[in-house]
Parts: sequence; structure tokens; C-alpha cells
Amino acid sequence: MASDPVALHRRAVDEFGRRVDAVADNQWGLPTPCRDWDVRALVHHLVYENRWAVPLLDGQTVEEVGDRFEGELLGEDPKAAWHDSAARAQEAAGAAGAMERTVHLSFGDFPGSEYASQLIVDLTVHAWDLARGIGADDQLDRELVEVCYNAVVPMEPMLRSSGLFGERIDVGDQADTQSKLLGLLGRRA
Repeated sequence: MASDPVALHRRAVDEFGRRVDAVADNQWGLPTPCRDWDVRALVHHLVYENRWAVPLLDGQTVEEVGDRFEGELLGEDPKAAWHDSAARAQEAAGAAGAMERTVHLSFGDFPGSEYASQLIVDLTVHAWDLARGIGADDQLDRELVEVCYNAVVPMEPMLRSSGLFGERIDVGDQADTQSKLLGLLGRRA
């Protein structure tokens, strides 16, 4: 990653968090560009990811974490659940040695900085998804978009084979980087 991964992670958390704070009480059931997730499920996904980040950045394996984060994580106050999980994930990312420590994921071992890159991409792209779901500002932080695009391009074959992303949408060479990133990940800007 070109810049400090801890600072970029913090910005990505803030980018998604701004959209969480904008969710109105009657919007939790609205659809998002993520086919299988409404607004609540999308926020749950990121809370779940934040919860996992803490032990993984501490060096625990997927097996050691086990199923402790399975089930409903949002409770009656999804915004509070988001803010608590985000604060803990940021603290874990900023801990001494976290970016150099080996993170054990289900598909391999990576330095903490590479794992942070994956989190940054997920947070940033899902900030757009959430904005679209609730009708909020969907313009993303330009530096985050550049960082994410540069991180995703070399991983495209792996992303395609994962089945987790829609078909690439061709947005043309003249499109801005945000549109290219979204198109690469199967989203129509």
C-alpha cells in the first residue's frame, strides 16, 4: 500500500461510518447493490469483519477464533454496534507490530499491512453500497479509491475465481477511478 495502512484503515472506517450514521430508522430494511444484503445485513457484515480483525491482527488463527462472532451482532442499536466494533478494529490495526505481524486467513498467511489493505477495500466499496442503499452521498474519498483500485487490479483473477463479486462491468478508459473500481467489482456507478 502506498501510504500508511493504519491511517488509510482509519479513513476507510470513517468513510463507512459516515454512511452508518446517516441511516434513518426506517432504512435498515432497504436493498443495497449487494444482492443478498439489505442495509442492516451490509452493516452487520462490516461489524462482523471488524470483530474478526481484532484477534486476527493479534495473530490468532481462524480456528482459534472459531465461531465466537457468529449470530446477530447488531442488537437493538446497530449504530452503537458499528461504532464499538470500528473503535476496536482501529485500535487493533494501530497496535504496535500489527502491520508486520502475520495474519492467518482462511486462504493463506499475510502481513498485517496486506490484511489491512483488504479491509480498506471492503470498507471503501461497501461505503458506496451503503450510500446507494440509503440514498446518501456516494462520492468516495479519492485517495482511498486510488489505493483500493491499485490494490484490486493485480488481484482481479483471484477475485473473479472467488465468486464473491459480480461480473466486471466495462466503464471505459475515460471513466474516473471510482467508476473503474466499482466496475471492476461488478458495480454500476
